Amino acid sequence: MGCRILDACCGPRMFWHDPHHPDVVYIDQRVETCKIDVGTPNTIGRKDVVIAPDIKASFANLPFKSDCFDHVVFDPPHLFRKGITAGVFARKYGFLTEDWRSILSAGFRECLRVLRDGGTLIFKWADTDTPLAEVLELCPARPLYGHRSGKAMHTHWVAFIKVK
Repeated sequence: MGCRILDACCGPRMFWHDPHHPDVVYIDQRVETCKIDVGTPNTIGRKDVVIAPDIKASFANLPFKSDCFDHVVFDPPHLFRKGITAGVFARKYGFLTEDWRSILSAGFRECLRVLRDGGTLIFKWADTDTPLAEVLELCPARPLYGHRSGKAMHTHWVAFIKVK
């Protein structure tokens, strides 16, 4: 494997400028096409969302040897609400289940495990349901820096560097 970058939870690859970049391995536990036009005013005419990772796998159990990527992007689902499994956001981005703390904790450990020493981990989180501080407690590494964007939904981008 000659790829240098891992997207550990790619979903529909929405934030990538090149969603088929040759240096990136795109991972997701889902392979599906999500129908977005469900006939409601906000969905009429919207294109289906395709989730087509290079490798179908869970970010909580990555199928790679340790210390093999220079850069890892970790953008897990952030919505956690009863009944959201049928909504457009849940179909598009996934959702958190009752055991979300253990799943995200395993995800952080796995992302750091496959990251080379000196490599960077970029974590993206929207705090609509769970505050960023509560989620960062699940990560064994300390953040290097971060940025909050958005007004209604605060999306946070947090950078980590792996050090021995």
